[in-house]
Amino acid sequence: MAFCTKCGTELPAEAKACPNCGTMIAEEGVQSNPVPQPEAPASPAAADHTAEFDAKDIADNKVMAVLAYIGILVLIPLLVSPAKDSPFVRYHVNFGLILWIGGMISGLLSVVCIGVITGIICLVLAIMGIVNAANGTAKDLPIIGKIRLLK
Repeated sequence: MAFCTKCGTELPAEAKACPNCGTMIAEEGVQSNPVPQPEAPASPAAADHTAEFDAKDIADNKVMAVLAYIGILVLIPLLVSPAKDSPFVRYHVNFGLILWIGGMISGLLSVVCIGVITGIICLVLAIMGIVNAANGTAKDLPIIGKIRLLK
C-alpha cells in the first residue's frame, strides 16, 4: 500500500494525485509506510520590518533607537538631527511615543489597580523594544504593533 509523503493519506493504486491534499504522485511522493506530518503551530509572530531599512542606517542609529524607549528621552531621537531623519529611528520612536503616552496614562490610573497593570505592560513592551533596537531589528511590538503615530 502507498501513502502520500505530504499528508500521510493512503493512496489508491491508480491515483495520480493525493485525494486528500492534491499533491501530484511521483516516485518520491509515495512511500510504503505512513508518516504523520506534524502540524505547524499557529502562533502569531511579530512582523519583522528589518529588511525595509538600510543596514548602514541601522548600524549608525542603534543608540538613538534605544533611547526612544526610555521615557521622556524619546524626545532626543525625535528632535535631534540626523537621528530624526533616520527611518529606523522613526520606526522605534513611534513605539517609544506610544509607550511613553501609555506610561503617563497608567500613572494617572495608578490610583486603581489597572494603572499598575498597564504600567507593567508598558515596561515589558519597552524592554522588548530596547532589545529589538539594540539588536538592529525592526519588529512590531505585541499589542501596539499596528499603531502608527509617525509616518
